[in-house]
Parts: sequence; structure tokens; C-alpha cells
Amino acid sequence: MRKTFEIGGVVAAAVLIAFGVAAIVMGFNGRNTVHSSLKAEQIYFGDAAKDPTVPKQYSTQLVNTGDQARAFAKMMRGHTLEATKGLPYAQMRRFLAKPGTPAKLTDGQGGTNDSAAAAIDPTSKQPSSNPARNIWVTETALTTALNTAYMAEQISIFGIVVGVALLLSGFGFAILAIGGALRNPETAFKFLSKRASKATGVTPVPTA
Repeated sequence: MRKTFEIGGVVAAAVLIAFGVAAIVMGFNGRNTVHSSLKAEQIYFGDAAKDPTVPKQYSTQLVNTGDQARAFAKMMRGHTLEATKGLPYAQMRRFLAKPGTPAKLTDGQGGTNDSAAAAIDPTSKQPSSNPARNIWVTETALTTALNTAYMAEQISIFGIVVGVALLLSGFGFAILAIGGALRNPETAFKFLSKRASKATGVTPVPTA
């Protein structure tokens, strides 16, 4: 039974080490994919000296990391709120209100849900959509992609950390299994026991 446990320990160690190496490789591959995909989009931060909303540490830099992508997404949201005068998408009305529309029928920024109070598009003869609301559609698509890149990088880093933990656990199992076997005359790994004995000049003494 003892030999079975020793062999099982070594097998478990080998499995943990293999999974650890695989997790680390996959983590680095995922991280590199995020960086190369962001770099291909050629997104640059503005000049922090001219635009106070640009993080100083990223001024004029190319967006090619998850942290930079998240910072750019936050900056975009700030710019969009400025353009819509503080109203997020859910608080904006569908149509563009015509001049003279009572304030109670609007969102306070020129939008309305009342088609009768909406400005009419001269081409389609239908109520005009709120152009400020359309800004949020574009902003949401872009910031979602940037935030997804950030999340993907964090998952890749987590995979690398897990891989390192698995490697350490595997080496620990191996040390415990083989180290214990070297002190046991009935070890399943007799060749290791003999090597250790020759190296130290000590002959293992059988125990009862």
C-alpha cells in the first residue's frame, strides 16, 4: 500500500506540473493576443497637456494593454456625458423635441418621448430621432470592446498565477513523495534510494 501511495504521489505531481505549464502558456498566449489586437486598432491617447481628461501617464501613447484600454474607456464615457450634458442613455428621450416644447415633456436636454411634440424629419416625415442618444450607442459599443480587452488580460494574468500555483504544488508533491521514499527501505523507487545511499555513504537499515 505504501508503494502505491508513493507512485500515486509522483503521478499526481506530474499531472499538477503538466497542468501548471499548460496554464502558464495559455495565460501568456491570451495576454499577447490582447496586446496585439489592441495594437492593431491604432488607438492613441490625446495630449494630456491639451486635454485634462487624458491620464498623464498615458499621454499620446498607443493603447496596447488592458489597463490602457480601461483608462481609454473611462475617458470616452466622460466625453460622452459631456456631449449629452450629463444624461446617460437610459435617461434620454427617443425623439428630438421641436422648439417651444414644454419642459415637462422633455428630458431637459431637448429630447422627448412624445411623438406629437417631436420635430419632424423633412425627408422621412417621421419624428426625428434624438442625435445625442445615438452617441451613446457608439460609445457603448466601443467601451464594451475596450473593457472586454481589460477583462481578458486580467483572466490571462489569473491563469498565469494559477499555473505557477499548480507548478509549486506539483513540485511539492514530488518532493514529499520521493523524499519520503528515500527514507523508506521498502520504497517503490529503489534506484533513487540506492543513489542516495551511495551519495551519503550510508546503507539503509531495514526496519521491523
